[in-house]
Order: sequence, then C-alpha cells, then structure tokens
Amino acid sequence: MIGQSVVGQDARSKVTGEARFAGDYHLPGMLHMKLKFAGRPHAQIRGINIDQVRECPGVITVLTAQDVPVNRYGLILEDQPVFCDEVVRFEGDQVAAVVAESPEQASQAIELIGIEYQNLPTITSPETANAPQLHQDFPDNLAHTIRLRKGDTESALSKAFLVYENEYHTPMQEHAYLEVEAGLAYVDQQGRIVVRTAGQNPHDDQLQIAKALDLPLERVRVVYGPVGGAFGGREDISIQIVLALAAWKTGRPVGISWERRESIRGHCKRHATRIKHRWGADEDGRITAAEVEILLDAGAYMYTSSSVLECLHSTCVGPYQIKNVKLDGRAVFTNNVPGGAFRGYGTPQTAFAAELHITQMAELLGIDPITIRTKNCLQEDSLLPTGSGLPGGSSLVEIIERCAKQSGCEKTKDKWLLPDFESLPDQRSGFGLAIGMKATGYGFGYPEGSTAKIVLNGGAKIEQAELYTGAVDVGQGAHTVLVQIAAHELGLRPEQVEIIPCDTSLSLDAGAAAASRLTYFAGNAVKLAAEAAMKDWQDESRPAVGEARWVSPVTTAPDPETGACIDNVSYSFAAQAVKVDVDMETGLVRIGEVTAVQDVGKAINPKKIEGQIEGAVVQAQGWALMENFVVDKGRILTDNLRTYLIPTALDIPRRVNNIQIESPDPFGPYGVRGVGEIPFIPLAPAVITAIQDATGIWIDHIPLKPEQVVQKIQELRDKDSNAVE
Repeated sequence: MIGQSVVGQDARSKVTGEARFAGDYHLPGMLHMKLKFAGRPHAQIRGINIDQVRECPGVITVLTAQDVPVNRYGLILEDQPVFCDEVVRFEGDQVAAVVAESPEQASQAIELIGIEYQNLPTITSPETANAPQLHQDFPDNLAHTIRLRKGDTESALSKAFLVYENEYHTPMQEHAYLEVEAGLAYVDQQGRIVVRTAGQNPHDDQLQIAKALDLPLERVRVVYGPVGGAFGGREDISIQIVLALAAWKTGRPVGISWERRESIRGHCKRHATRIKHRWGADEDGRITAAEVEILLDAGAYMYTSSSVLECLHSTCVGPYQIKNVKLDGRAVFTNNVPGGAFRGYGTPQTAFAAELHITQMAELLGIDPITIRTKNCLQEDSLLPTGSGLPGGSSLVEIIERCAKQSGCEKTKDKWLLPDFESLPDQRSGFGLAIGMKATGYGFGYPEGSTAKIVLNGGAKIEQAELYTGAVDVGQGAHTVLVQIAAHELGLRPEQVEIIPCDTSLSLDAGAAAASRLTYFAGNAVKLAAEAAMKDWQDESRPAVGEARWVSPVTTAPDPETGACIDNVSYSFAAQAVKVDVDMETGLVRIGEVTAVQDVGKAINPKKIEGQIEGAVVQAQGWALMENFVVDKGRILTDNLRTYLIPTALDIPRRVNNIQIESPDPFGPYGVRGVGEIPFIPLAPAVITAIQDATGIWIDHIPLKPEQVVQKIQELRDKDSNAVE
C-alpha cells in the first residue's frame, strides 16, 4: 500500500454531497444560537442590558459572562474571556449570546441587547503599541520576544565585501476555508456534553471546554465529522465553549452557524510582519553574517503568537548556513484581530524576506540566483542558527538544480543561464526561483507524541480491522494515508480497514492536524499499533487489540540569551520556479507555469501530495497577488469574499509541474517527511523575483496589487528618463 495513490476514504461522500459537515446536524427540539460581537476594537463595557431580549418571542435564554464558571480560555495562554464583561479588545470579541427556538428569532433578539461602551484608545499597529496596556502582565504590550546569538555578527559584517540591508512587509491573510464555523451541542444519556464541530484537535477542544465549564474531562465529549478546510485557523477555539455552555444551561440541543462576515471577523489571521535584514557576503557570494529583526502583530490575544515567533529561531535566515547570526524578534499586542496559526506557521513570512534579500544580493554581486543558493544552502552536515544539526540531512542542492533544469535554466561551466522570454509591446515575461524549509512537529522542547489503537476481527484469518485515532482530516487526506499504513502493516486491502476518528470518547489523542505532523507522528503510532495488534493476533486473542504511542525524539527549548537548542525532529525542503506575464499598462500579473520540486521523504500517496502542492501554490498566489486584508483603526473593511478576493479557477497558474524527490527521513514512517506546509513557502518570493525579471522593479511587500505594479513601472521609467536627460 505504500506509494500507491489510493482513492480517498471520503471521496465518494464529498463528491455526492452525502458527507455531513458540522452545520448539517439537526436534532429534535434543537435550539439556535446567535452571538453578540463587540463590533469595536477597544472599549470598556459600562453595562449590558438584556431585559428586553428575554421577552422576545422564542428566546429561551441569554448568556453573558456571569453564566461561565471559568471565564478564560486560550490554547497557549488563557488570556481571552469566553464572554467579555469588562473590556473588549478587538471587534470580534464575544459579549453575549441569545438562544432561541429558530435562527430568525435569535437573529432578531440579538440586535436588542443593549451594551453601553466607553471607547478606549486603539492600538492599530505593533509600531505604535506603547499604550494603553492591553493585558496586565505584558508591559509595553510585548506578547513575546526571542533572541538568538550565533558567532560574532558585528565583526563579520565589518569584514564583509558587501553589506546589504532592506526591510520587508507581509500582510494578514484570511484562511477562507469553505466551511464556516458551525456546530451542534447536546447533553447525552450519560450526562456528557457532546459537541459536534470542526477543528484541528478534538482533545484540545475537549480540554478547553471542560476548563471553562469547570467540569471533569470525562463529562465533555467532542466529535468531528468531515472538516471543510482549516489551514491553522481552527487550532483556536471559536464556538466550541459557548455551544457547550448553551446546551448545558438549557438541557436541549443547540446549533450555530456563523455567516461569512462573522467568520472573517471572529477567527485569527496569518500574522502581519515587518522583517529587517542586514547581511554580509564575501566576494565569492558566500553569506558570512546576518542581522535580523522580526516584528509580529499578535493582535488582541496570544493565540499561537509566542509559538509562531519561537519557531522563527531556526528559519529566520531561510534554508541557508550562515556562521554568524543575530536575531531579535517581538510579537506585540494590538487591537487588531488576533494573529494565529496559518499554513507555514511564520516561515512563509521569513522566507519571503530571506529569499528576496539573497536574490538582491546576488544581483549586486553579479552572481546568478541559482549559484548563490547552491553555494549557501544547508548541506548534509550543516548547523542551523540555533546550533542544531539537520536530522535527516538536506537535499537542497539536488532540489534547487532539479527545479532550475526543469524550468528551463541551463548550467554552464561557472554559472546558470536563466530562461529568456520573448517580449511583447504591452507584456513582459519573467522568471523567478525561491526555496524554503519547514519543520515537522512542534519541536522546541514540546513533549510530543501520538497514540493509536487497532482492533483485529476474524477467525482463522484477519477479516477486518478497526483503526481508532484522533487524527483530523482537514482535507489533506490524513485518514486515507493512515488507513494505507494500517493496511500495509496488516496485509489487508484499504477497504478492510475501518477508521474511527476524532471522537474523544473513542479515539486516542494523535495530536493536532498542524505542523505538517500527522502522517509523520500519527503514522508512526498506527504502524506501532498494527505491530502490537498482529502480536496479539498471533497470541490467539480474538478480537486482537494493539495500542501504541510513538514518542518524538527529544527537542529542547531555546536558551533565552543565545537561542541555542535542539529545535526540531525533521525538516522538509522545496524549491519553486515560476514564469509570470506582466501587463505593462494595467499591472496585472499572471502566473503562467510553476515548477514545484519537493523532498517528501517517502510518498505514501503520491496523488494526495500532488493535491497538497497544487493547493498550496494557489493559496500562496492569493497571499502574494490578491488577498488584500484591509484593517482601518482596528476595524476589518474586507469582511466578505466580494471585497477580500481569493484566487478562482480563472486566476490559477496554467500548469504546476509537480516533482517529488524521496530522500528518507530517519524517524518518519517508511522515511516520510512532512508535506502539507512546505509547498506554500517559496511561491511568493519566486513571483516577486519573476516580476522584477520582467519589469526591472523590486517590491518589498505583498500583496502586490496591479495599481502598485503600474506605479513602480512608471517610477522606473521616469528615473531612466531623467538619467538620460
């Protein structure tokens, strides 16, 4: 089964519409919930009047902070109220909820809740975040800081042949998953609160619900069905606690489904960043030193900002070996929507800056962009900026050269020749290449593992297997791949393996669908559970049962002064080359062709990986060229998919050439490396580089809108005209 493109477990049900998502569940007597959002970025709550609401037709109850036993929650830091009762810190804060007999009655009643606010000064950006202080224990609104010191950066820069510095900006990005936040909660016959919803780890949800309601863990059951996309945006709580609270208080089933505007306002975004680089190089193009400053907009609450920032210890200079590195990073609280997990977990932002920086240095040094990368990229025995080695080594040279050749570059004795495209009067074409790396797993000292159980049924021979796992399939195909691993180990066909996933009363904790970790971590657990079940079968047990936990190799937390640590257990690498066409009159940029080369370690299901790569390319294209998330004084102006534009079928690249290299990882099952996030990372810098190749203009920010391209082209023309005069 390993290496076979088995059809997805959920393919038929999704294609036919039979799949039941969280908002599709209904129970007799079900009530409906509507939430009251703050609607303003920063204010003190002077009073909440719900008297009129209680008298509205169909209203069963109104919930506020007084109804929540422990009115705090958070994945990393419990700093956010379930319902705000003193201060609101961003416009998506939840203040109250109405539970009524129908959705219409709940929607009408929620408008009658009277809240008296006193507006407070709004912190609109990390650069202006001195006052007011948003959280008691965080002076200057510093949510988290990181520091890294490797070698003697100042001395190396003073001796460098070339020192180049620049500043880069990346925006927030909306996850735009197809399925909005929705769910159903009820109390079952055993007195448990059951929450049916969509997320990225049912066991995390269960823990946070139980804490907020001050209930034993066993009194809360979380069940996921199919999940209509996540990309990191479902790691944090949205509706789970308030749904459970409503069912607990009313004793009846309660359902909720957000509108798209509520979803965009109410869940986290990719962190907006400002990244400064000052690098030194010798005459041959070897990078000798790097100084890096990173500033993240954490938004109103911590969510995963501290973790995202910490992960940048190892990727602050991209996938390059540099002996001297100095890094200072800050995540700062503002009154914007919280920054949270999003595909790549901070690495796309650092890669955007590092890849543009090294390409611009290559231009100044007169070296082609491929040679400078192969000369400086991480090798088999390289050390990361943290001093950590590369578990499983590096295949970057092979990846870069394969990508260059496949995209039309030619290697001569001492350099690479880039493709030369024919120019038209109103259109220019250009070539760009970028590389990236991404860790698998949480790392940085987090005690990580994954658990699975397999039950074998039959008589003389195994007829059927049941696989119990908490691993969440958010569209990436995790369930299909885990079934393939079980079938392979047990000598069965995939259809003989029934997966029982994502039910905290049945399935074991596999960890989150995050950090490109499920095939790697949960796959190892399934493999071990299958081996244990086979041993039990051979011992004549019927049914035979095997349960196992795979524990990650040890990582360590960064030293607070130097940043030194054993950072991660595995890395994946990729390179992408693009051809773009730029309309010189309108500034419209179209991506013609993408060559994507990726080291997957071992492809369990090659077609699933191909889908991941193509999806990541399109999502990264949106981030680079289209997705302009506009916030004005803490208020989101692009709160729907008519004003916040994402790529459609008419916008995507004409072709994605998908090349999978297999360089086995020592700890991954069968040599697997993580694949879900890494193909997002190289595209944006490759596109910006290709635009420069086509037009001569360098851009240091995204998204790059057509009017900005036109403006830059005109500025360059004016500059050239003045030079001639």
